[in-house]
Amino acid sequence: MDFSIQKIVENSEYQLIPLQQGDFESLYAVASDPEIWKQHPNKDRYQRGVFENFFKGALESSGAFKIIDKITGEVLGSTRFYDFNEKKNSIFIGYTFYGTKFWGKGVNPKIKKLMLDYIFQFVDTVHFHIGKENIRSQIAMERLGGQKIAEEEVAYFGEPAKTNFVYEIKKENWI
Repeated sequence: MDFSIQKIVENSEYQLIPLQQGDFESLYAVASDPEIWKQHPNKDRYQRGVFENFFKGALESSGAFKIIDKITGEVLGSTRFYDFNEKKNSIFIGYTFYGTKFWGKGVNPKIKKLMLDYIFQFVDTVHFHIGKENIRSQIAMERLGGQKIAEEEVAYFGEPAKTNFVYEIKKENWI
């Protein structure tokens, strides 16, 4: 099987499609809600100019996806694989956001399961950066079995560094 951090990954409900330039407007329509970013380290990402920078970084990462509901065709949000480390046989999953209408409906654990099931064919460890103030995402990560292993400053593409926790899930612990 060919290892790629940006191929279509899907199950019966959702499809992760590699992000393309033409996806900006549909993704920004979701991301323009300030509520999404309230607990996030970069709270102004709902602003068009700030999101344009985020989107540019997502495209340049070559690991970003738009998340589609296969039944309705709706864009739910975005996520990505990044920072593959061949020596440590690890990768990060992150930069995930969903429209608020999809919160509390079990979407995030299903998307993370889809991504983890795929990527654990190729790596032994997956890490996640979670903003220090993002309690909602920390709880979601712990529900998935993630273990907090570190705290570090993370600078995103053209944005100032912010404190993030690093969570880890090992292949041997994934069900």
